[in-house]
Amino acid sequence: MQYRQSNNYMHQGLWRYCMPGKCFPHNDSIAHLDATRALMILSLLACFIGIIIGIMAFIHYSSFDRFDKTFAAGILFFISCLLVFLAMSVYTGVTMNYYGKRYGNWRFSWSYIIGWVSVVLTFFSGIFYLCAYRMHECPRSSNSH
Repeated sequence: MQYRQSNNYMHQGLWRYCMPGKCFPHNDSIAHLDATRALMILSLLACFIGIIIGIMAFIHYSSFDRFDKTFAAGILFFISCLLVFLAMSVYTGVTMNYYGKRYGNWRFSWSYIIGWVSVVLTFFSGIFYLCAYRMHECPRSSNSH
């Protein structure tokens, strides 16, 4: 996630900031950047674990038979969606409040848009896994009667 000043070639992201010709890491511990980084990393972990569990569900991996993997994958994707949404909200709120008042011509860049797209994609991934869970549950519950 980054913003870029329109007339300058300066830009800043979560991990570093760049001026014409040079980039520097963020050495100061800035609370909103630390919170955004932590939430994005936790979201990435939840999404990765959700992908692994989802793959295990569709290849009928025999471990954890009592554990419904499609439901767990759906919940993990919803958790990932929530964490990305919180990270994007914190970053947007602080950045708009700070830079919107101080600089007139700045804009968010491509990685910011990817962050919001990931909110939508993880949300729909969670929905699709829960639909797969419901489709898998319906025949099982109708056969038990």
